[in-house]
Amino acid sequence: MEHVRIIAPSEDEAVFVNRRNFHSINVQIVFNAACKILDIVAKWPGSTHDARMLSESGIRQLFERRYVPANCHLLGDSGYPCKPWLLTPYLQPRQGPQLNYNRAHKTTRAVVERGIGQLKRHVHVLHGEVRLRPEKVSKVIIACAILHNICKGC
Repeated sequence: MEHVRIIAPSEDEAVFVNRRNFHSINVQIVFNAACKILDIVAKWPGSTHDARMLSESGIRQLFERRYVPANCHLLGDSGYPCKPWLLTPYLQPRQGPQLNYNRAHKTTRAVVERGIGQLKRHVHVLHGEVRLRPEKVSKVIIACAILHNICKGC
């Protein structure tokens, strides 16, 4: 998940304040190993918990209804529930396999951080505070994701 900073909206202002105490749109984003965006949902107010966003997402339905091949998985941070298709880190890993798993998980999740960084470099509007109504910000974020994927295809 990534928070895109916005100006305080005139309606429902409080629900857009995230846990870091700034106004935002909380964006659910899925990258592949090449940092291309496979799925993006950019409609949730900043206060929305990541697990709720996932539970109400189309991507969850695709995995749970087994429309996605069995050998495909998503990686999530510890804010998500562990599912057969969603790999999360151990909260208190034991030495050995659990610790090794957490290291591999962290290394692999770095792809997401790299992808977000690339997205923000491709379209600078996402670096600062977007000064539009939340509905328009959501459309801008989706347009930026499309432009990002076009750049990745070059």
